[in-house]
Amino acid sequence: MEIPMLNDIVIIFGLAIAILFISHRLRVSSIVGLLLTGMIAGPYGLGLISSIAEIEVMAEIGIVLLLFTIGMELSLKDMWQIKKAVFLGGSVQVLVTLIAAALIATYFGRNPGESIFIGFLIALSSTAIVLKLLQERAEIDSPHGRITLAILIFQDIIIVPMILVTPLLAGIPGNSGKSPLALLTISILLIFLVIAGAKWIVPQLLYQIVKTRNSELFLLSIIFICFSVALFTYSTGLSLAFGAFLAGLIISESEYGHQAISNILPFRDVFMSFFFVSIGMLLDINFLFQQPALIIFIALGVLFLKAIIAGFATFVLGYPLRTTILIGLALVQVGEFSFILSKFGIEYGLLTWDTYQLFLAVSVVTMAATPFIIHASPHIADSVMRLPLPKRIKSGLYPARMNGQANKVQLKDHLVVVGFGINGRNVARAARAAGISYAIIEINPDTVLSERSKDELIYHGDATQEAVLKHVNILDARVMVLGISDPVATRRIISTARRLSPKLHMITRTRYLQEMGPLYDLGANEVVPQEFETSVEIFVRVLKKYLIPKDIIETFMAEVRADGYEMFRNLSRESNDFCDLKLNLSDLDVITIRVENGSHVAGKTLAQVELRKKYGVTLIASCRDGQTSSNPDAGINLCPDDVLVLLGTPDKIAGVTRLFVAPDIGDENDDSNIV
Repeated sequence: MEIPMLNDIVIIFGLAIAILFISHRLRVSSIVGLLLTGMIAGPYGLGLISSIAEIEVMAEIGIVLLLFTIGMELSLKDMWQIKKAVFLGGSVQVLVTLIAAALIATYFGRNPGESIFIGFLIALSSTAIVLKLLQERAEIDSPHGRITLAILIFQDIIIVPMILVTPLLAGIPGNSGKSPLALLTISILLIFLVIAGAKWIVPQLLYQIVKTRNSELFLLSIIFICFSVALFTYSTGLSLAFGAFLAGLIISESEYGHQAISNILPFRDVFMSFFFVSIGMLLDINFLFQQPALIIFIALGVLFLKAIIAGFATFVLGYPLRTTILIGLALVQVGEFSFILSKFGIEYGLLTWDTYQLFLAVSVVTMAATPFIIHASPHIADSVMRLPLPKRIKSGLYPARMNGQANKVQLKDHLVVVGFGINGRNVARAARAAGISYAIIEINPDTVLSERSKDELIYHGDATQEAVLKHVNILDARVMVLGISDPVATRRIISTARRLSPKLHMITRTRYLQEMGPLYDLGANEVVPQEFETSVEIFVRVLKKYLIPKDIIETFMAEVRADGYEMFRNLSRESNDFCDLKLNLSDLDVITIRVENGSHVAGKTLAQVELRKKYGVTLIASCRDGQTSSNPDAGINLCPDDVLVLLGTPDKIAGVTRLFVAPDIGDENDDSNIV
């Protein structure tokens, strides 16, 4: 029996694998690869797919699962920590882009509803593409990475109201013919149901299910919650996507959210693949070849418009020009949520077929261009910063001032700390404790204002700029510590600081070992690679477990760092530098054990127990009531709740531990429990 849909699935997967492999080699987003798969396999391409309606059903499931996972991943606590960037930066970016795109569409003859809807489509950027590229470049924790993430979070949230408003733009009250006021009332009631479900119902339900330790039952329960809430909201006149989002919020507030996400993600990815393939099927390849100049012209216009507005939104937050440029160029593309929204536009008649084709073509071009734009963004930012622009624009809305004064720092022989994250705070705390004078440069204006209120000598500014470094008197500083997570900015800061002050001692961190050489070449005196310092610390703890003497461990640490971590970089090389790491005590173990009331040794002296003579184990320390006694003598009493430190071989240790444990009822007179 022939199953057309199964044939179509095999064709889609096989073609997608080949195209995604090529896309990966060309560093093109997988979303673009899936769209191309649909274009080739669809009715406007080779016509390989016959069950288009069934593929679209699976695409709808992908939308539901995507909104569901967004709801689960949305942490209200994390959002609150970057609330200004999310709500101010995100709202400015979305609102201004929406208005600008709508005005342009109106100018070209679109009606108000269609113009606003086009603004919706253009305002959204691609979370999947941007975050993946930032993670690959190790920039997700950089200032521009955090602000980009904040704006993308707002876009992910605003998609839900956009979906709800779409029928109203078309003059259609909703799926059930309800008025806007009725839909608003229903939405408010649903939100209260979400709060009640998240607080009382779902956690208790999932707790009972988790107690069974049945993974299949847990997965089915999560999927049931997702689709049942989605169907319920759909029956009230709202969308399936909105219901899935609410279901995700319900589960996110429970302690089982992370487990639920890990179970759902594979299903979401598979069904979202069908969604992007189905979008590609709708793209008429002939349309691409008929109007390439128009498509490229509009795509360039979208890229330019979104870069300017996203940069403006960042500038409103007070960040320097370089950061605004990096963020603006990261958010230039049309996002995957715009594809979801566009299907609603087709459904409600807000987009004509030609407009829809033009939108798809422009979106694909902007997505495909994004990796190249982000790669070039630091060079573009550096070129713009060299232009003779006003200092206020370069440094941001918050100038580098302290207590209202803009004069240069008068410190000498001081420490300059760049970046006030965890590393910067620890360095500043240590400097303060040691009585070392220091000045801090931080790019986040909110952090600057907060720390100034605590009387920290902190300045807002971009440390890649010569004027900012001069402001903290880099010429007379002795040491500069860079604790930032932006590798490109780190290189620029080192280069500029070394040119200004040849005698300055610069210490910087880096995530990756391959960054060490370039940083040394630029003038850094010490580079601490995060991944290898972690390796050193782990191995030091391993050596301690094997009872390697402390002086040998310290020698090992010094020599590993002295040779530039060559031991870890080239494990095949045998070095005499570490020949002292002899595991002479590798067959011994050290444990800590508590004396239980009623145990065999409780109330006896060490001489009476004869640990060393009978059991081959040595007591090297004991602790009672917070007082520690090392190398106790044979007359010490072993009392209940004493904590003892024992030394011996693993097998001897294993055999002696039962002496310190109270025997079970009925076994108190059973001497077989005592070895």
